[in-house]
Amino acid sequence: MVEYKDDATPGRSVPIEDLGYVIIVNNQVSLTIPLMNALADNNTALIICGDNQMPHCMLQPLESNSVQAEVYKDQIEASVPLKKQLWKQIIESKIKNQSTLLNKLNKDGSLLIPYYRNVKSGDSDNKEGSAARVYWKQLFGEDFIRNKEGEAPNSILNYGYAILRAAVARALMGSGLLPSLGIFHRNRYNAFPLADDIMEPYRPFVDECVYNLISYGECVLNTSLKTELVKVLFCDTKFPGMKRPLDVALSMTTASLAKCFAGKAKSIVYPSI
Repeated sequence: MVEYKDDATPGRSVPIEDLGYVIIVNNQVSLTIPLMNALADNNTALIICGDNQMPHCMLQPLESNSVQAEVYKDQIEASVPLKKQLWKQIIESKIKNQSTLLNKLNKDGSLLIPYYRNVKSGDSDNKEGSAARVYWKQLFGEDFIRNKEGEAPNSILNYGYAILRAAVARALMGSGLLPSLGIFHRNRYNAFPLADDIMEPYRPFVDECVYNLISYGECVLNTSLKTELVKVLFCDTKFPGMKRPLDVALSMTTASLAKCFAGKAKSIVYPSI
């Protein structure tokens, strides 16, 4: 059981097995080693924010899947052609979801159709980047430039993506995969390049949440806004014939990726927005 309280509410206990994520924002919070071990045992993502209150690090269990060694072997031995095909699928799914979101918001998503219909193996001609230039201007206006160091809505997008990235890393570990071994993203200083790969088609779910918040006049990244951004992990996602919360969809996606590495499937399963 986890007990928490603040100045405004009485203490409350929550079963650890019911927790998917614990986000620590305040530097005054103290955690015991038994609690952190219990969170790891239940594959609960413990996310710790830095001085800027942005997600900074995450507790990662060393063992989170009963056949982890076998899955690791399949992932490490994945061929270059397979990785290029997987990246092609990821980019196609990402641009399709961007297109669907624009249509959902009464904007012109049809502009992105030529991009996701013509993605080459490994996205060798960078359809992702070309589509992004069209997408952001449609979503936030002609003057908007996506910049990781920019003000709102950039800062709000950054926080939402950081939460999503941690959730993807958790799902990858639950499927026995190594988040540190990417398909496309590679950086010696990046601990979770595979999470950066797999989260791409899920970014539009965060984009929709941020767009709605901005539309309501919410432009300051305060505690209330951060709480709303975390809720994106539990929004509905659409699969053929069913809907699933985004948190569950992530596990379906990472499980399908493990099957692709093992040669048991040819496609990564992604939801639509």
